[in-house]
Amino acid sequence: MTLRLQPVQSRTARTASYADALADELEAIYGRGIHDLPGVVAALNESGVRPPDGREWTETTFTAQLAELGAKEVQS
Repeated sequence: MTLRLQPVQSRTARTASYADALADELEAIYGRGIHDLPGVVAALNESGVRPPDGREWTETTFTAQLAELGAKEVQS
């Protein structure tokens, strides 16, 4: 599975610092040429950015977190 960034064209509210940190880390990961889901998850686990529960990232927690953050963005 290849992940593709879909930039948000406009925002109605400022993002939370957690979302900013995650976005910055994902940008750095993608910039290193890592685009597959297992690779992104492994790279996130090597970083200091953790999911809200503080545990290791899994493919499930990563995709769920992106869906949750995306849903919040759409509802704002």
